[in-house]
Amino acid sequence: MELSKLPNPVQLAIPAFITLILIEFFWGKVRKSADYEVRDTAASLSMGLGNIIIGLLTGIIIYGMTTWAYQFRLFEIGHQWWAFVAVFFLEDFIYYWYHRWSHENRWLWSAHIVHHSSQHMNLSTALRQTWTGFLVGGWLLWLPLAWIGFSPQLIAFQKGVSLVYQFWFHTEAIKTMGPFEWIFNTPSHHRVHHATNTAYLDRNYAGILIIWDRMFGTFEPEDAKNNPCKYGLIHRLGTFNPFKIAFHELASIVKDASSKGISLKARFLYIFGPPGWSHDGSRTTVKDMKRAEKEQKA
Repeated sequence: MELSKLPNPVQLAIPAFITLILIEFFWGKVRKSADYEVRDTAASLSMGLGNIIIGLLTGIIIYGMTTWAYQFRLFEIGHQWWAFVAVFFLEDFIYYWYHRWSHENRWLWSAHIVHHSSQHMNLSTALRQTWTGFLVGGWLLWLPLAWIGFSPQLIAFQKGVSLVYQFWFHTEAIKTMGPFEWIFNTPSHHRVHHATNTAYLDRNYAGILIIWDRMFGTFEPEDAKNNPCKYGLIHRLGTFNPFKIAFHELASIVKDASSKGISLKARFLYIFGPPGWSHDGSRTTVKDMKRAEKEQKA
């Protein structure tokens, strides 16, 4: 296969995205298996459209940087069959850590928080994507793949495959999937990831393979009977304005980091520390919340 002939999985999948959203919407009306709210869905679609428009501009820069890094590759991998297998596992591994750090680092969280801002779990939520992903720089984590020798086309292809796969499990219509859930990410696993229940916070970061969460201690099974998922953010936004959704956390970072009378270390931690960190202890991080819940149960 020539290096320039790999398809764009996301472009190919767009008709399927639209079709599945419509099916879930109407099926949910009949079976009450999907929760759609007009303003929330409109906000998600607006965020998705904005992400596409911004991506057309920033994607050129990212692809250019990846092509630059590819000049210094260690190996000439090409598009052999095993290259697709290798990049599948490596890209998914990188995505796990990118996703995990996007919850543990406030600067990265300022972009990712957008995806968690809906209080509903349906397929339209999958389209609620960031407008500031390029700015925060998470894309830099994929450059080592080019240095190893994976072509920019192959990297872009696999990132597209991962994004397409992650669309379908933003739903409550599918409950559990048996042994499939031992290895792969599923709706049940991802509902946990989007939930604000303390036990579920900062869990199940997987893209395609749930094995990374099982390996690194961040896996949490869904307990739909005893601890049903509640979605959204710990502190509700209370708005459907896409511009506020996109930029509210960056604005909060600027406000916190420019506060008067705080140390340089505090300013740094307001930007790069865990979400919820505060210099005076007036706020709580996820670790604080989990610790408090554990002490309460003891």
